[in-house]
Amino acid sequence: MTKVLFSTNNNGVATITLNRPDVLNSLNYDMLLPIKQKLQAWEKDDQIQVIILQGAGEKAFCAGGDIKTLYDARESKAAMKAAEQFFSTEYETDQLVHDYKKPIVAILDGIVMGGGVGLAYGASHRIVTEQTKWAMPEMNIGFFPDVGAAHFLNKAPGKSGLYLALTASVIPADDVLYIGAADFFCQSHNIPKLVQAIENTNWLNIPVGETLASLLADYNENAPQKGYIAQAQDDINEHFSQQTVEAIIDSLASASSEFASQTKKTILEKSPASVKITLKQLIDGEHQSFKKCLNMDLIIAKNFLRHDDFFEGVRAVLIDKDRNPQYKYKALADVSNELVASFFKDPS
Repeated sequence: MTKVLFSTNNNGVATITLNRPDVLNSLNYDMLLPIKQKLQAWEKDDQIQVIILQGAGEKAFCAGGDIKTLYDARESKAAMKAAEQFFSTEYETDQLVHDYKKPIVAILDGIVMGGGVGLAYGASHRIVTEQTKWAMPEMNIGFFPDVGAAHFLNKAPGKSGLYLALTASVIPADDVLYIGAADFFCQSHNIPKLVQAIENTNWLNIPVGETLASLLADYNENAPQKGYIAQAQDDINEHFSQQTVEAIIDSLASASSEFASQTKKTILEKSPASVKITLKQLIDGEHQSFKKCLNMDLIIAKNFLRHDDFFEGVRAVLIDKDRNPQYKYKALADVSNELVASFFKDPS
């Protein structure tokens, strides 16, 4: 099966379909490189005016990077180099989408996580549905929220981006719109009609931006389910405005709400190293460009590929699936400031 499908029509529409539905359209290098190359070619092609970015199947747009393929990185220098090349190409593709001069309509139906968020974040028009399940779940495997997350999570209201980073919470369409990670809501059963309307419009020699905005407005609705981020915003701001993970935990521990107790429990279940590194990442990335955050992510990712707790997290969640990681750094007190700082220095 071809892992990513490309098509064009005579109306100026090109389509990219992530085509690994059996693994929720998870991204690997063999998908990212042709996506990058095709986007570069289409940007120069006057016969292409609008790009549609979607996932195959009914369950997911994209569940993220194919982390299982990175699990072998510590086995050999060649495997390490291949893993680093994956991240480099992934971030270059994310940047290309972000800077693209033509509209990209991303259909975020179903699961949208990690690398899927990064690929679609920079798209000019991002559409969520009632089936959207959005998350930066990297904390669950002893990793960190990469793909430029320090840029876009810092743009979320208050400290909600930091909350999402440290808890790896899954949010519905209403919350995705609230944090600014999507632009439109469309019922999933109307998505085929929307795609067909885009494909049937002749985009050559018309005002593309104005016409596309009008077309999408015809399908745009209010998200039916209410998310919880906006409702919890005051609590999130109170606890996540602290400058250290220990202070965040202390703040949560001092509160009697169910939100505070559950959030504290959730964070303490994560890799202590990942939690501390991620806090520094988001603090350092505030007010930085998407490109600078991606550059920082590449350095951090290289260091995680040399970090035992990342492989232990992947083992526990994706390989053996025992959900019982035995991290080297077991408590927040075990993670020194020096260790955290070392993740921000290029190891190569």
